[in-house]
Order: sequence, then structure tokens, then C-alpha cells
Amino acid sequence: MQTFRFVKYLSAIAALLTLLTTAPTAVAATPAPPATEAATRTAPPAADTWQPPLSTRGRYIVDAQGRRFRLKSANWDGAQGSWTGSGSTADPANHHAGQNSYGIPLGLDRAPLPQLLADFRELGLNSVRLPFSNEMIHATAPVPDAAVAANPQLRGKTPLQVYDAVVAGLTDAGFAVILNNHTNTSRWCCGIDGNERWNSSQSTSQWADDWVFMARRYAANSRVVGADLYNEVRRDVLDDPNWGLGDAHDWYAAAQLAADRILSEANPNLLIVIEGINWTGVPVDGLPHDRPTLTPARTLSHTLVDAHKLVYSAHFYGYTGPRHSGATGVGETHDPRYQDLTRDQLYQVLADQAFFVTTEGQHYTAPVWISEFGIGSGETGSAARAWFGNITDYFADHDADFAYWPLVGWEGHDDWALLRYDSAGQRYGILDQGDWRATGWNHLMTSASRTGYVAPVPVWRMLAADHGDAVQSLRVRAGGDWDPGAYKAACPDGLRLIGLSHSGGRGLCTDTTGGDLRAAGNTQTVVTDERYVPAGGDWASGYTKLQCPAGQFLLGYSRRGERVSAALCAPARTPLGLGRRPVWFDRSDNRPADGAGGDFAHGNYKGQCAADEYAAGIAFTTRVGSAQGPAALLCSPLQP
Repeated sequence: MQTFRFVKYLSAIAALLTLLTTAPTAVAATPAPPATEAATRTAPPAADTWQPPLSTRGRYIVDAQGRRFRLKSANWDGAQGSWTGSGSTADPANHHAGQNSYGIPLGLDRAPLPQLLADFRELGLNSVRLPFSNEMIHATAPVPDAAVAANPQLRGKTPLQVYDAVVAGLTDAGFAVILNNHTNTSRWCCGIDGNERWNSSQSTSQWADDWVFMARRYAANSRVVGADLYNEVRRDVLDDPNWGLGDAHDWYAAAQLAADRILSEANPNLLIVIEGINWTGVPVDGLPHDRPTLTPARTLSHTLVDAHKLVYSAHFYGYTGPRHSGATGVGETHDPRYQDLTRDQLYQVLADQAFFVTTEGQHYTAPVWISEFGIGSGETGSAARAWFGNITDYFADHDADFAYWPLVGWEGHDDWALLRYDSAGQRYGILDQGDWRATGWNHLMTSASRTGYVAPVPVWRMLAADHGDAVQSLRVRAGGDWDPGAYKAACPDGLRLIGLSHSGGRGLCTDTTGGDLRAAGNTQTVVTDERYVPAGGDWASGYTKLQCPAGQFLLGYSRRGERVSAALCAPARTPLGLGRRPVWFDRSDNRPADGAGGDFAHGNYKGQCAADEYAAGIAFTTRVGSAQGPAALLCSPLQP
């Protein structure tokens, strides 16, 4: 989210640095058909021809018929709040760009909803990211009549009821809606403002409860297609967010929790959008500071209970940078901004920070949605203008999913908005002649794009039982706790276990070659001893072997500390091969040469069966002084 109000925020940094305490960050808040059809690159279908729900196939989002649905989106902000944090909330001067949103989407005081929707369609959008605050959900006072002056049918409604009407209007008009939890409080984001983390102003459980509430509220509306879990997670005054430490600031774990609850308790059809970390560290030369974005997903990615619902997202603004907060003056370092980079340098950074996720065949493979980028129509700086042209070229050339910030604003107030309305409802903006942004925008909107049917591709997903259970199979969960007291992990339904790490508790799941192996029903076998090792079948002499019964395959495991505790097996729907090939990995990596699935246990030895094999057993040692994690996998051919 772009903003031009840094003074109070940067003053706080200066004061804290003077006291030699940990400084707050100056995070910038600124500103089925044949296979051949899948390869066609033509203009996309009209927004209302797609069929919900949406899901993912590799790096692409697809509709219910398996056809590519490229998110061509913009952010209709306002419901997340506009007050900048000082002065009377009644004074528009104390709101971002002088625009008091009253906690509802901007523009409803200036133009009727049908007119707004028609203008969105003229832009070529097919989807809208719709921010909200947790405070908005619970607000009980009706919005002032002035807030909905152009939409009198909304008078007397609470902010949430107005939000309901906007959602219904958008989806009735054929747009896809992605709900975005932007802020905790209805205060303009994104500095030191009480909205730094999902749990800055509330508990993680309250945050997840609100998500379940919102997902259930729109579950009957199939064009509400996504849950964008939280916006621009960043440092507060004292602490950084992290990705995988297992503490109260662990964004990886919080996103996993909310995603699981949404999909299992509220609406299994939603895409789950997880944004990277926006800022860590202190923005001072010589002190650690960084904009991690999605880079942590290289070594620790999310695995949801539905393996086809994960979308990662990132934000890019020209005046921020890979290690630049976006501030000017106090809080500014000598690191380059994105707009200071050459075209080639920018493209490399975009790949390193976000678009690597679209690489097929990795545990982290997912669509990447650039859910915020933007610039002002009044921008005159050559570097900023060049950045906008370069980044829209990159998005066009890489067939990227995107969402511009913002969609709606007031004429004479926020020149970043694609569409601006004056008090009489007259429209201005990027559809007018003379808006310099139109060249980049039109290139992005009209660029060649993959359309039509997208064939399914193999799925690879990581299991990370680092700090607790990672049971991502709903069928396994239905059977209850199969190894009480142990950390348990199980592949999502439709996938099988194909790899394990020697230490650290990581696993790798896939459906490659064999598809969904599991037979109907929820039968499963918990193996804690060698009873299923056949006579004469000692494939790991001197090691304890947990082997699946004949006709079953590994889909999970458990551990107590580093020691293997149990193997979880399930019967296959078709006959399986019986050959035995031990894959040892207690002294080095032992994985297929093609590296399919990627490094699912970075820094640890790991072993993996081949794509045409299934894992049928785990061997480990209990010798004193030896690591008691998995030492070998028993790999068998999928075909008899």
C-alpha cells in the first residue's frame, strides 16, 4: 500500500535510535480440450465466462473446467481504514490522501455501484482484491449517510453490510473477488501502526477465527474465490516476523494454521493467498535489514490440506528496494531502490524474490500473484517512470498474475488510483487521454497470455513437522490421533510420501507418475515394528524396519525427537510392484539426478524414491550414539 506520510513514523525511528534501542523499521507502505489448446496464447475470455471455483495446476490458476484464469486485478481499498493515526478521525485531512473511506470501499459517496462496476469492466479487469480490517468485521455502528451518498440503498448499513453489498455487486457482475485481511485496526497501513503482524492487535486464534467467519460468510458465493491472509507482514518497534521458528511471530506457521482452518472448517473451494515477509531489521546502514519477500519459501514452503489451493504473493513499488525501506531522510539507507536498478538487475531481483516460485517441479511451485504495485499519474521522475515500464514489461512477458494499487480514489487527492471520481461523480484516470501510465498498463492488459485448458502436472509438496504435527490429509485426520504424543506428518489427500530427511523431520509428497494411489475408504495401518517385513526380506540388516503391509504404501510418518516413531500406510487402489530397493541417506543425499521436488530438507541429508516408485518402508537405527532419524527408504516400483 502506497503512502506519502512518513514524518511521524520516521521521527519515531530517530528517537529510538538516539536511545540506542532497537529501531522500528521504516517499511514503505507506498507508494477437456486437447493438449495443444493449452499452449495457445491469445486474448483471454470475457470475465463472466469463467467457471468457479478456482484451483492451481503448477504455476497457473485454473477454473473449474481446467482453463487458465489469469488474475488481472486491482485493489479496491477503503474497508481496511484510511485514518493515518493522528488527529480527529472526522477530519479528512487526517486520512490518507485526504480521503475518508469511513471503513468501506472508496467511491460509494461519489458514484453509483453499477457505474463503478462498469468502469472496472472497461479497464479490462476480471478480479478485485478487496481489503478489510478485523475492526470492520466487528463494527456495529452504521456508516454515515455521507459515506454512501451516491448509493442511498446502503444507508443505515454497518461497514460489514456495505462490504457484503460490494462483494455481491462485484460477483453478480462476473468479477472474481479475493478477500484480503489488510489490517487489524481501521488505520492506514503500513508502518509502525499496530498492523505490523496478523497478531499485532489481537491473538493469532482471534485472527484465525475472523478468517473462518469471513470464509463462511461468503461460502455460498462461488465467485468469492480467494482468501489473502494478511498484508505486508513486517517488523514492529522491537521484533521481526519470521518464517518457521515456531514462535508467536512465525508468519509461516500462522498462515498454515489459518489456511487449514479456512479449508477444513469454512470453505474448501477458496484459493489461499500467502504473501511473503515485507520487512525485517533496522533500516540503518551497517545494521541487518532486508525485504525477504518470498525467498524463505525456497527452503520452507507451505503444504495445505488441498494441494491445489496455494497461491503465493508479493508487492513491488519503485521507491522501495530489496534492502531499501522506501523512506527519504531518516530511515533511508544507501541501498538501491527498485527504480534505481537497471532493467536486467530489476528482472533478476524479481526472479530471486518472487518469480522463482513459478518454477515447475519444486516443493514450492505455485502461482505468484503480484497483489500490489503502482505509481502516480503525476509522477515526473525518469527513474520511477522507467521502473513502471520495466515492471509492466516483466509482468507481460512472464504472463504474471497481478493486482494494481489502488483502483479507486478521489480526483485531486490520490493520483495513484486507476480511476478517480470528483464530488459530482465524474470519472478521471487511466482511461483518459494523457495519462502516461496507459502505455505500460495497456501493454500489460493486452499482452499474449496462456489460455485454454491447462493439463495437470505432477505435484510436489513438503512436510515440515519441525515444531508440531503436519498432518495434511483430511482422511487421516478423520481417523483420529494415530500416534499420541509424537510429531506426526501425512501427505495431503491424493499424494504419497516419496522422500524423507535423516534429521529435522522433513518429508516430500507427490502424485507423480502414479496419481492418487489410495484406495477408497479411510483404512490405514500404523506400523511400529517389523511384523510386516517378510521372511528373507531384510533390506536393511542391523536396522529397525517399519514396512507397510503388502499392497500398501507410505503416506505419513511420526517421530519422537529425532527418532522414528511410526510409519503410516494405506492400501493402494491398484496392484503395486513388489521389488525392493533400499535408498540410504544417513551419510549423504540420495535423490534422483533430476532433482524433482527440489531441496525439501535444506541442510540435512535426505533420500527420495524415483518418480516411478512408491515408498514402502523406513529403516532407522537405535544404536547408542547414533542419530535415530530415518536412514533408508524402501522403494518399490509402482507397476507390478
